[in-house]
Amino acid sequence: MRVFLVRHGDADAEVPEGLDDEARALTARARLSLPGHFQAVSALVGLPDVMVMSPLVRAVQTATILAGVLAYEGPLRATRLLFPDGPVGALEKLLSEHPGKTVALVGHQPSMGAAAAHFLGMASFPRPVTPGTIIGIERPEGGGPGTLFLYAAPGQPVLQALEVESP
Repeated sequence: MRVFLVRHGDADAEVPEGLDDEARALTARARLSLPGHFQAVSALVGLPDVMVMSPLVRAVQTATILAGVLAYEGPLRATRLLFPDGPVGALEKLLSEHPGKTVALVGHQPSMGAAAAHFLGMASFPRPVTPGTIIGIERPEGGGPGTLFLYAAPGQPVLQALEVESP
């Protein structure tokens, strides 16, 4: 199974009047730059079988941009499990519903970094998970720690076949 963890793009700092943090949208700059970033790694990501996102506006916008770049035509499922403080362990059940598939999860920090560490069997993820970062993990079908094969942060060189130290 391949899992792609995607942190939403850079969001406006201002919360819209009368609303809360959930309504914060991507900045205009992020809406313009994310397609190019996603296009640069699209050959490495391929076409996911399933895309699941946080229901917060900035994650929905990021997932929509990613789906467009990858030509993904399936449903964009939303789940509260991908909230910023979502329970990482609960993602195991979500992934178990899609054995052998490629799954893209679009969410927030700190949950994307925590999920990467969890899926890799590490105490913490060793790289920054800045807005727009994509982390690719190959997970063995029988369970156990996965292998980090892609780390792509906007404006940084794309790293493939990464070696990370186990705890």
